[in-house]
Amino acid sequence: MTPELVSQTDFSLFGLFWQAHWVVKLVMLGLLAASIWTWAIIVDKVMLYRRARRAMDGFEEIFWSGKSLEELYRAQAEQPTSGMASIFVAAMREWKRAFEGSGRAFQSLQSRIDKVLDVTIQREVERLESRLLFLATIGSAGPFIGLFGTVFGIMNSFIGIAASKNTSLAVVAPGISEALLATAIGLFAAIPAVMAYNKLQADVSKLQARMEGFADEFSAILSRQIDERQLAHAA
Repeated sequence: MTPELVSQTDFSLFGLFWQAHWVVKLVMLGLLAASIWTWAIIVDKVMLYRRARRAMDGFEEIFWSGKSLEELYRAQAEQPTSGMASIFVAAMREWKRAFEGSGRAFQSLQSRIDKVLDVTIQREVERLESRLLFLATIGSAGPFIGLFGTVFGIMNSFIGIAASKNTSLAVVAPGISEALLATAIGLFAAIPAVMAYNKLQADVSKLQARMEGFADEFSAILSRQIDERQLAHAA
């Protein structure tokens, strides 16, 4: 590369991308696509968790307002549910199966209700955690993918330098700049992904703790009612 060509090299981000080797371009494009998808997941999860917190607040307010369990179950069973409402509906459905039959299906009812609560909570947590693994993957693999593009780009630049037999800094700089751009894009994709993953995972843990707390309280309520019915039937 002659000094005249070096002086004409475009050192803008677009120029460096356009002059890079096609392999390095593919790495950059892949990382940019991953970055866009990362931000789409982040925005979607932030909105989802905000709706989940509002739904839990509203359900808890209704649940502890003194409304009968039967009325609340009929109201919730007629509409799509999530979070605490799903836990409540699943447990009440198991409860009603036991008492709408012979009325004597008390044996192991509490353990069945507890299992239904655990399964429902796990299903809700899986729904909240969906696609978070992608953030973790980009956060850990993004810099290495960018580094691969950088290594390949530098290797290609040194091959060109050897062919031109010119080792001046002015000749080396454009190729290395193009290659380092891949690492920069990798970090650009990885840093927000890691930070968002940690924050969103903490939010999931808080929502899960709220659901588990409600499940324990609701299980205790149903346990007392089971004991009362067992005493009534024994009498």
